[in-house]
Amino acid sequence: MTIGLADIEAAAARLAGQAVETPLIESPALNERWGGRVLIKAETLQRAGAFKFRGAYNRLVQLSPDERARGVVAFSSGNHAQGVALAARLLGIPALIVMPADAPQVKVAATRGYGAEVRFYDRLTESREAIAAEIAAQRGSVIVPAFDDPHIMAGQGTAGLEMMRQAKALGAVFDVVAAPIGGGGLLAGVATAVKALSPDTAVIGVEPAGFDDTLRSLQAGERQTIKPTGRSLCDALESPFPGELTFPVLLRTVAEVALVTDAEVAEAMRYAFSTLKLVVEPGGAAALAALLAGKIPTYGDRTAGLVLSGGNVDPDLFASAIRGEI
Repeated sequence: MTIGLADIEAAAARLAGQAVETPLIESPALNERWGGRVLIKAETLQRAGAFKFRGAYNRLVQLSPDERARGVVAFSSGNHAQGVALAARLLGIPALIVMPADAPQVKVAATRGYGAEVRFYDRLTESREAIAAEIAAQRGSVIVPAFDDPHIMAGQGTAGLEMMRQAKALGAVFDVVAAPIGGGGLLAGVATAVKALSPDTAVIGVEPAGFDDTLRSLQAGERQTIKPTGRSLCDALESPFPGELTFPVLLRTVAEVALVTDAEVAEAMRYAFSTLKLVVEPGGAAALAALLAGKIPTYGDRTAGLVLSGGNVDPDLFASAIRGEI
């Protein structure tokens, strides 16, 4: 099952008055450094601090009254957890979130703050999918995937739809649009909107070095699973494989994938804070990191669109990044 522009436009209608239409920010300093024009979609300013609210609300608002009464279950390292928890609270739906025991405390606290129940698991010895499935079976709840769901993908795609309309209002045409990749829900949605409205725009995905499953999958023409040997600073992007539904969309729409190191991501966090005056979490800074590191290919008149996908960063980690300790 795939998605199209009509699905994203329908999602945008459902999200009207619920999601924030986040600004498309332009910085003269960043333009000068890039040598072109850079327009930044600041999803750090979205409800729950990340783009994930878009997909979560679009999925939950379509549940039947019976499904709503039985509740929802999701598994997430943080941002999807918060998005589902907030959407569930707004719609009066009970929510349980399966989170890794080492999830950033700021994300755990926010998830609980939105009223969701949290069940922790050990990411090295337990399967979050199995735990969620067991709980859903016991309670009759609906599982809300983090990315591999057409309604989730369409909801995330509304960020791309907004970007395109906002750029047009500024008299800009994107030569390239870049966004982070975890499981591929955001990039699949954004790429669908971008390519439908501007077929000549190149779409670039950005993932952490060491978690290059999407790059390898695109090179192979089929989904590849990696076995990471360590962790990434980008805790939100540590997916070992692209989604079953997201991958065909990425295969059709994505021109290239850039890989960024932890040091490049930390530098992007510092730049966003000092120059753009934005607080961005590591995974959310991936596209900016690629641009600053010269890893975004140049196209046309050098007009780039970047998605800063989230700002839910642990305060101690953020402080270390800002002080240059990472």
